[in-house]
Amino acid sequence: MKYAVIGAGLIGSAAARHLALMGHDTTLIGPGEPVDRATHDGPFASHYDEGRITRGLDPSPFWSRASRASIARYRRIEDATGIRFYSPVGCMMAGPSDSAQAAEMQAIAARDGIPCQALTGDALRKKFPYFAFPDDTLGLYEDTDAGHISPRALTRAQIAYALALGARHLPVQVTGLKDSASGVTLTTTAGKLDFDRVLLATGGFSRDLTGNALPLTVYGRTVTLFEVSEAEAARLAGMPALIYLDPPENHPYLLPAIRYPDGKYYLKMGGPSDDPELETEAQITDWFRSSGDAAAGARIEEMLRARMPDLEILSTSTLPCVTTYTPDERPALTALSPRVFTAIGGCGRGAKNSDELGRLGALLATGAPLPGWATTPE
Repeated sequence: MKYAVIGAGLIGSAAARHLALMGHDTTLIGPGEPVDRATHDGPFASHYDEGRITRGLDPSPFWSRASRASIARYRRIEDATGIRFYSPVGCMMAGPSDSAQAAEMQAIAARDGIPCQALTGDALRKKFPYFAFPDDTLGLYEDTDAGHISPRALTRAQIAYALALGARHLPVQVTGLKDSASGVTLTTTAGKLDFDRVLLATGGFSRDLTGNALPLTVYGRTVTLFEVSEAEAARLAGMPALIYLDPPENHPYLLPAIRYPDGKYYLKMGGPSDDPELETEAQITDWFRSSGDAAAGARIEEMLRARMPDLEILSTSTLPCVTTYTPDERPALTALSPRVFTAIGGCGRGAKNSDELGRLGALLATGAPLPGWATTPE
């Protein structure tokens, strides 16, 4: 049986690896990162970056389980490919000690058996002197099996691993899909291809292939990069990833200094901030070609300076990203027909969960049962 995975991003590349690990004839289809984002007229993806937080703590049992399953395989993928993408620097969730969010996170750590250090007052300030928190702050520091990944490098590693297992990668765009009892015909920019089964992992660009079959909502998100010197990056060498739980409607996240492809160090910060809904492929494309929203970038900078007032910033810049949500904020692991399946909807959590989401998509496409935790309503 011949399988195709459409979408060579984080979830699609993971699915291709898992299908190949299962011994299936697998073709991954999807172009790579655009050479010039401003003029690119094909599909985009959201992994064109060097920093995404990875952690086990999550209010949702599904996402917590998927994240921990993915993290458990990081080193195996790195060792098999020689591509390093995981930095286990830890992750801290911090907020008012008497808040509902803090109580919830402590309960989740106990529920899932996730080791966390609970830090307050002088202990918190001594451990992380570069952060400025209100006196009533509780920091839950997940110091093992947490930190950040390079989504670019993880995608490269997944593809390299899949190819080593015998899969193929066609860096072309799928423009049409015809599903019939005899199989699935894909129209691509390199011609037509026939497969027995197809898994769609196409993120925000799914509507052209799925129509209205999935109730997806796509948002444009803005992140801000803060350039720092090598000396400043060295000063912050012990910094974990941070998620701040106050105000509850924002939950801004902050990554430590990471070296980007231009050789410079950047801290990255983002968080929900009146993200615009993108309803058409043209709107999504225009958003990816832009630099995001300048006003959102200014609000993010205010949040950064509140948490790290002593940070010596050399420059700031904003970047666009998109997030794809489903109504229940769980991925659409769905059979559209006996031959066409989906693994779509990271719901803002896709990067850190991508390897497990790809595995679940691969199981779905082969007809194997999904684990009970993946199908249990919350």
